[in-house]
Amino acid sequence: MHCVLRPWRMEDADDLAAILNDREILDNLQDGLPFPYTRKDAEAFITSLLGADPGSAYAFAVTAEGRAVGSISAVRRENIHFRTAELGFYIARPFWGRGLASDAASQLCAHVFQRTDILRIFAECFAENAASCRVLEKAGFQPEGVLRSSAVKLGRVRDTKLYARVRAGE
Repeated sequence: MHCVLRPWRMEDADDLAAILNDREILDNLQDGLPFPYTRKDAEAFITSLLGADPGSAYAFAVTAEGRAVGSISAVRRENIHFRTAELGFYIARPFWGRGLASDAASQLCAHVFQRTDILRIFAECFAENAASCRVLEKAGFQPEGVLRSSAVKLGRVRDTKLYARVRAGE
């Protein structure tokens, strides 16, 4: 199944709130998102994206079947890493296993590499999250290593895996 990436719109707020009210999704993301996740939270997120510096964050709704079913972004780092971006993504549970996340990651990388000076896009996922690891591998990311005891989520120390994709020819 293919997806379409497009800018977030305020009318996506209900879909976004529904996606992020799934504990299994939140349990595999970085901390900072409220639970339950309300329409008001979704509206605040979309508003922040609409006002973000266009050169620092490349964030899109992942759409399928005419509606938002996920999110993907690449956020530019700073200082000596200013030509590196960190990838983050999630897909609504009913759409898992359909190849949407890998398709979205491939599309986002192509967009960022074609339109910016970013040389490297990296992502970290929990080491035991085989599905996210597979998403990254299918999207052309190379494993760079295991970061032992690098995260604490829900009170548990966890390993993460580091993946990266670099601009062709670099």
